[in-house]
Amino acid sequence: MYKILYIHNMKIINFVGTSLDDIKSFSEKVRQRIGYQLYRIQKGEDPNDWKPMKSIGQGVREIRITVKDQYRVIYIASISDKIYVLHAFKKKSQKTEKHDLDTAKRHLKAIQMDKGGQNG
Repeated sequence: MYKILYIHNMKIINFVGTSLDDIKSFSEKVRQRIGYQLYRIQKGEDPNDWKPMKSIGQGVREIRITVKDQYRVIYIASISDKIYVLHAFKKKSQKTEKHDLDTAKRHLKAIQMDKGGQNG
């Protein structure tokens, strides 16, 4: 279920569902910006542009990338000292679409069940 990226002495990134494939489908410039923001999170820093996604779950955040269009990466970094990329998508409207929120919620729930519901 997870695809894992590991860099020595940094938090491990787990890509849940199709999130890695979704990111790979974006343009090179978008991928580079997402990669840099994930690297910042691995180092313990905040992304340059983010917002909390409390509607999905406590500790869930959204990285906001703009390269002509709007791209979003929804993640949580407070479970088992790892980063879980729950969902990545290109925004099609001002408001985040319900199916994108539902996908992230479903992936978070699966992780929590897998980890016995433990956060932290």
